[in-house]
Amino acid sequence: MNDIRGFTIPLGLVRIALIFFLIEFVRGAVLISYIPNYAVSELYLTVTTVGFAVTMHYAADTFAKLGMGYLLDRLPLPWILHSSFALSAVGLLMLQYAYEAWMLVIGAILFGIGASPVWIVGLSSVSERERGKQMGTLFMAWMLGLGLGPVILNFFIDWFPYGVSFTLLLSLLGAAWVISWFLRGNSMSAHPPSFSEQLSGLVSHMRAVRPLLPGMILQTLGAAMLLPILPTFAEENLKLTTSQYSFLLITGGGFAVLALVPMGRLSDKLGKKWFLVGGFLCFSFAMYMLTTIESLWTCLFWAMVLGVSYGAVLPAWNALLAQFVPPEQKGVGWGVFSTVEGIGVMLGPVIGGIIADSYNLTVPFYVCAALFLSIGLFYLWFPKQIG
Repeated sequence: MNDIRGFTIPLGLVRIALIFFLIEFVRGAVLISYIPNYAVSELYLTVTTVGFAVTMHYAADTFAKLGMGYLLDRLPLPWILHSSFALSAVGLLMLQYAYEAWMLVIGAILFGIGASPVWIVGLSSVSERERGKQMGTLFMAWMLGLGLGPVILNFFIDWFPYGVSFTLLLSLLGAAWVISWFLRGNSMSAHPPSFSEQLSGLVSHMRAVRPLLPGMILQTLGAAMLLPILPTFAEENLKLTTSQYSFLLITGGGFAVLALVPMGRLSDKLGKKWFLVGGFLCFSFAMYMLTTIESLWTCLFWAMVLGVSYGAVLPAWNALLAQFVPPEQKGVGWGVFSTVEGIGVMLGPVIGGIIADSYNLTVPFYVCAALFLSIGLFYLWFPKQIG
């Protein structure tokens, strides 16, 4: 059975982290800043069309990971990466020249499918001995890209024509593609197993993963519930200006990024259980406290707590998942995990919007806090399953 070799450390890790950063920079810039502005003001498409395109992008990315995992266990790594980058480039071009709604949606879908294997390649590349630290490095690159992309592109949109901004995004995607040429995969087996054989073997190795299922779905569901209501909540409940809200996001994201690598190293040395339990419980409490604050400084403090809590959970959580991926089936294993976690991302915004419309803007925060509290307590009661 073929699997993806770990990349040389530190150079290989730097390469995959750069690809993570560039891909997420382009993704965040396109979906959060460029398309919502360009499609409405220049292409004269509706906001509903833009929202549907973004949803379809994440749906395509989520479900493509399962198939990409299977392909990564069967085909040479360069074939998959170069085909995926080409698909992403076609998707970006369709987004730029989407004079009809269907072109915008198809472009978003192609971009999502093209971006999907990068995650699986990266997660499959970490070494067994330093999972937490290396996961932290990769997720730091991911968060930096996803956060900086929309912010920097907003300045480009203000200062330059849309064509300049699009050229920047396409160039960054091209840079990631160039870096991918230096990633080395494994040689292929002459008789690769069928998908049914691969999936059957994976299921037999992953029976012990059942204690992880609540965390896999509920944590992404809880966080995604807040996506459609955060700006309105910040304006109406927290009484924050747009600049203050941006500063709040930067504070939370910045502390998360700063915490990822040191928390990952500590979880490698001290064990993952208490970083998971403590991180989930602190996240839950900070989420609840956001509904009670009355000053900007208090708000920034709890944003900092949220960031550090997330930085504690993320590398430990993904290092824990890595223990349940069979070494000979890394592609399919990470594909399955990514797909399961993606279910929460897709359902969360819909559920959060329904709850907010049915009650008020604070109730989704209560539900989110309750979900993370439940996850923390759940793993506190299963000490033998978590190393």
